[in-house]
Amino acid sequence: MESRKGRKKFLNTQTTATLLFEFNGQSLLFTKPIRIHQTDQLDEVLQVMNRVQKELDQGYYAAGFVSYEAAPAFDSSFKVKEGGNVPLIWFGIFETPVNGEGLTYDTARYETTNWQSDTSAADYEQGFQKIKQKIESGDTYQVNYTMKLHSSFSGDSFAYYQDLAKAQNSAYSAYLDIGDITILSASPELFFNWKNDMITTRPMKGTVKRGYSKEQDERQKEWLRLSEKNIAENLMIVDLLRNDLGIIAENGSVHVDELLTIEQYPTVWQMTSTIRAKTNPSVTFIDLFKALFPCGSITGAPKISTMDIIAAIEQSPRGIYCGAIGYLTPNREAVFNVPIRTVVLNTEADELEYGAGGGITWDSEIKEEYKEAYLKASLLSTITPDFQLLETIKLENGQYYLLQHHLKRLMKTADYFGIKIQLIDIRNELNLFAQQCRTGLKKVRLLINKAGIASIECTDLEQLSGVKKVILADTPTNKDNPFLYHKTTNRQIYQAFQASFPDYFDVLLYNEKKELTEFTNGNLVLEINNEFVTPPVHNGLLPGTFREELLMTKQIVEKTVTLDDLQRASNIWFINSVRGWVEVELCY
Repeated sequence: MESRKGRKKFLNTQTTATLLFEFNGQSLLFTKPIRIHQTDQLDEVLQVMNRVQKELDQGYYAAGFVSYEAAPAFDSSFKVKEGGNVPLIWFGIFETPVNGEGLTYDTARYETTNWQSDTSAADYEQGFQKIKQKIESGDTYQVNYTMKLHSSFSGDSFAYYQDLAKAQNSAYSAYLDIGDITILSASPELFFNWKNDMITTRPMKGTVKRGYSKEQDERQKEWLRLSEKNIAENLMIVDLLRNDLGIIAENGSVHVDELLTIEQYPTVWQMTSTIRAKTNPSVTFIDLFKALFPCGSITGAPKISTMDIIAAIEQSPRGIYCGAIGYLTPNREAVFNVPIRTVVLNTEADELEYGAGGGITWDSEIKEEYKEAYLKASLLSTITPDFQLLETIKLENGQYYLLQHHLKRLMKTADYFGIKIQLIDIRNELNLFAQQCRTGLKKVRLLINKAGIASIECTDLEQLSGVKKVILADTPTNKDNPFLYHKTTNRQIYQAFQASFPDYFDVLLYNEKKELTEFTNGNLVLEINNEFVTPPVHNGLLPGTFREELLMTKQIVEKTVTLDDLQRASNIWFINSVRGWVEVELCY
């Protein structure tokens, strides 16, 4: 590997650095390192590791990262792409970490530009075909083929990290501000957890996009569970990691605890497996890296020949992406993630770098693989504000209207977003609230936060009279937006339309195919040829509770209706469970 210039090899002076690890529900913060051990020279990687081990033996903690291109230091058979602009290895030495919960940013403002790939569609296809040729010739079974995306950046990097971690709902997030680079890792993948001589690995291999409605989401999950391609990918990596663990494990201790588990994340369903082993008492963290690094889930199998292919076809070095980020304790404990879903900020140039990719096998199709790579980058542009689950319920003289429908929808929404709620407790809170409002007409807002805690708000409800004026939206909605299908306090899209047309009762929405969907606060019913029709949910709309009741009692039917169908409608209604039927007039 060629020499890297311009970076100090062994920096052993105190400096400032902030390293936050939010691993599996535990938040640890490391600041003010006593010393820093790093290098960009391949022949010095093991020297740095030995220095770190001596620090651990003296009772210190160590935290940092190992870049993918450090791999040949552990096995000279590994080939990697030359070059790179980050250290091959970087570890800070610390007295002890503190609880990192409550760490905040200076300002919530930041900005990224449009992300640009270093791999064109033509380059990707060329690399894809080379992989297929290598599979056909027997050089590999699976190649994890990746590319890099780049963007400029301004603003607060920690605010960006928090949004990324929240968007991904990651179990192994980390924020490392070490001066000229800052790492924002929203990784869901554990590389290894080593404690009490037990080591656990949890490779991820197999991905499918989340559905937008609960029903579509379940179909996507089931597709992944039965996907022969994804199952084969996962099993290959499980076998590879079992073999790697066998190098450092006691005889007979390697076992698979969980195989082909499907896990839910905000944008994808992910297939994972869990492998555990008992390590020999003489094993050090250096031995762990020699046996396991880099993780097989981000190389493919077999590892040596596959890494050779990766070095030949990928456009640039991987750097921290696909390496390892984590910390070590003086008690022979270590936790490292696999830095996927990870942004690296060059603080001097204000430039961001993000890697994405997927496993290519003989059964892979190029369009699907290229799409999957961009799917894994979707967290970069799908950051959403904090939100709560929401149900708006009519309460009349102490009685809730369509309460069972509301609770049923609430459960579906909570399940979709991975929020655990206790329905019995929520029902009891609603009943207690109703006992205090035994007279009058009320609009009750039931709010559930991400911890599953409920709060209730209430306002008086005034009766409506007469035909209300509505207007057609000036732009279509994107039916791929999951928040159209689930009622939450994230109503930005609806609020934008309402703000554009403040003088109207409501705004009628439609999607990119010019299919009518809903109003911002209710569902749509059209009377066409003496038939009462409402758009189907898959066109991009909220399944209202009053709408559901009308469908169940066969008062309305589902049909796709377009902008052109408005001319054929003899009547138009706005409906919801609070207002019931409201006749409206469409203004042009």
